[in-house]
Amino acid sequence: MIAEGGLAALWIAAALALVQLALGAGAARSGSEELILATRRIAVAQGLLAALAFGILILLFLNSDMSVLLVATNSHSAKPLLYKFAGAWGNHEGSMLLWVTVLAVAGAGVAMFERKLAGRALAATLGAQAAIALGFYAFLAFASNPFLRLDPAPADGQGLNPLLQDPGLAFHPPTLYFGYVGLSVAFSFAVGALLMRDVGPAFARAMRPWVLAAWIFLTIGIVAGSYWAYYELGWGGWWFWDPVENASLMPWLAATALLHSVTVLATRDGLRAWTLMLALVAFAMSMLGTFLVRSGILVSVHAFAVDPARGSFILALLGIYIGGALALFGARVGTVKQGATFQLVSREGALVLNNLLLTVLLGIVFIGTLYPLVAQAMGQQLSIGPPFFNKASIPVTLVLIVATMAGPLLKWRKDKWSALGQQMLLPAAACATVAAMLLIVAPGIDLFSMLGLVAAGGLAVASVVPLWKRNLRRTPMHIWGMVIAHVGVAVSIAGMASDSAFKLERLAAVRVGEVVKVGPFEVKLHEVRPTLGQNWSAVEAMLIVRRGGAKPFELHPQQRFFTDPVTTTSEASIKTMLDGQLYTVLGAGEGSGKDARWQLRLWWKPFVTFIWFGGFLIAFGGLLAMVGRLRRERRTEEASE
Repeated sequence: MIAEGGLAALWIAAALALVQLALGAGAARSGSEELILATRRIAVAQGLLAALAFGILILLFLNSDMSVLLVATNSHSAKPLLYKFAGAWGNHEGSMLLWVTVLAVAGAGVAMFERKLAGRALAATLGAQAAIALGFYAFLAFASNPFLRLDPAPADGQGLNPLLQDPGLAFHPPTLYFGYVGLSVAFSFAVGALLMRDVGPAFARAMRPWVLAAWIFLTIGIVAGSYWAYYELGWGGWWFWDPVENASLMPWLAATALLHSVTVLATRDGLRAWTLMLALVAFAMSMLGTFLVRSGILVSVHAFAVDPARGSFILALLGIYIGGALALFGARVGTVKQGATFQLVSREGALVLNNLLLTVLLGIVFIGTLYPLVAQAMGQQLSIGPPFFNKASIPVTLVLIVATMAGPLLKWRKDKWSALGQQMLLPAAACATVAAMLLIVAPGIDLFSMLGLVAAGGLAVASVVPLWKRNLRRTPMHIWGMVIAHVGVAVSIAGMASDSAFKLERLAAVRVGEVVKVGPFEVKLHEVRPTLGQNWSAVEAMLIVRRGGAKPFELHPQQRFFTDPVTTTSEASIKTMLDGQLYTVLGAGEGSGKDARWQLRLWWKPFVTFIWFGGFLIAFGGLLAMVGRLRRERRTEEASE
């Protein structure tokens, strides 16, 4: 009866969401303190019940309860415990239950901790959050029930997709969902503000921690997912512009623009209408990503579903929520008062330029992702891949980097071109130095890679200039967060440009005992042997690698064979060093005995780790900024009491 308990908790949570919507609407109209308190309590109860339902699903997977259809089709009794646990969301129904659970728990968090908003605005916000949850409860109940029984129960399950049998499954999807749902809270705040005609700094200060948290989790999820695909798929790349990769990138771009905009509104009372629009667009992008992954219109290792009916359900929700919110925005935007004004040459002006460029990048990714799908629906087959995205996005990104350099160096409200020119002297000198060094040590480097490295050098220096002449011990934590996040951007860009400019690849058919060279390394195929894991068998190569006179080391790439389900995967073996990574993949063998040849694919990728190290610096900077802002606001509130 455990599965039935989970289904009951899910239905009761859905009923409470309906009650929360009704109470929130009534409280928003009347301003009744009793209704506002009741709305808060119902939101907390709904979050607890949704969490209970998801906890029961995890328990079913841990117990290998094959009488539940979802467990039987996505698990196996011999699967390692970690993958039983993470397998609860490594499928369509489980991932959607995680989605709605985080949504409900986030609403409970707003109900419990939000004290900045007026009661009516908070009630409207909780009502909007309940309306979103209702749609997804309906989706689970009628199109994707995770607790369906299977009679008779099979002796064992079909197993989890081997590509998902990796620790990354326990980390990557939840962080993305936390990010998506954080944007749903920002959406609800925006809808509540429009309904109550209450758009101002208090609204922005209430929404900002949720935007920051969503942005941090999206950053971590994208970075972790990139590295997971990098080492798991054995293709040697860190980003392929896969449509489902783009589905996570689009909300991040919108959230980055929203983060800067909401900061201007919270601290300077500017960009009111723009902040509202970005909140709606950011959640629209997260809904679009949910649709793409679950509609069946994409064939991808990331996609969860191939059922168009489910995709139609989500598309309908997308139309209702986003269409309704945009209609509300159109009806009420005229009532949004103009905030504080500013001059073109100012920090606000730089942030507006930053937002516009991020929006252009979002448009490029949006069009490049959806246009082939629209063309396919019209009977034309076409593909848009890395060449288009790189050529279209890199020039815009370079301009964006320059704007990011200048923004923190400008004063609020009004500044002078001459003052900006003086502030930019040091970053410009750094750019010139990097360019001169590259022309000397890498004269054949391609233009975009060179510009990327030059821009990264300038941005790294510009990022720390705001600390100049400050007492570092008394510098606010949110300033440190901004500095570290911008340095992280510079580090990531340097890694991307270095990988593009300097990576070396070697593909060879090698006998045991032969040596292959790639970059500064000599790689010897010492032996190929069979090996066993918990639920797989493999052919494993032992590679002995030498780099100059340094001590040799071993790498062990594998070809793994899974029986439940039947799948073959390439498991890369990677050696990480201070100046890059040696990436090795074992391919198929030909022949037998001493004449057998094995396909080896080798990459030397200088400074490629900067990509992910920079990504985590960005997230860490965001975390510092969020903690610093919250501490500062708490001290302000305590001082005013």
